[in-house]
Amino acid sequence: MKFKLFCAIVLGLGMMVFAGACYAGDFSADMVSASPEGSFSGKIYVSGEKSRMEMAEAITISRLDKKVAWMLMPSEKMYMEQPLDMRSAAGAQEKMEGEISRVAEGKETVNGRATTKYRVTYEAQGRRETVFQWLDEAAHIAVKTAAVDGSWSMEFKNIQTGPQDQALFEIPAGYQKMSFNMPNMEDMMRGMGD
Repeated sequence: MKFKLFCAIVLGLGMMVFAGACYAGDFSADMVSASPEGSFSGKIYVSGEKSRMEMAEAITISRLDKKVAWMLMPSEKMYMEQPLDMRSAAGAQEKMEGEISRVAEGKETVNGRATTKYRVTYEAQGRRETVFQWLDEAAHIAVKTAAVDGSWSMEFKNIQTGPQDQALFEIPAGYQKMSFNMPNMEDMMRGMGD
């Protein structure tokens, strides 16, 4: 069960990261995320409809163009494949999937970047959610995204804009696909509450 929970957290964080990267052009950054499950840090690479999130134990590659997410385990040279839930991955679209409203709340500097803070309300999986998003409008990068109640946040530091190596968004040679079938994210989250 711990392995499934770890996978759910990593894949869920990957979806949140990709949602936070909406608007993005090509860039890489250090990523810091805090939630009730704990704090995570890693590296993110984004190129159009592709993202790669590297953490200590795993790498998650999300490919909107292929509607798939891969979780790589470098120590075992193995990977799992999960259909990408388009409802929870905002990708490079101008608005978050299910967005209902976006209200500017002022200008703020976040991690040395000039941003506009927005209150964004969207609907996902039948629930209405509201988050704050700090957008660097010059670079088209959501530098920080956080729950309005402060329960979680995700931000990018040391942002480097520019083209990314496309090999970052592919499964490396020599990796074997695991036969383990990942359950649907929505079913896993529902099961964790039982």
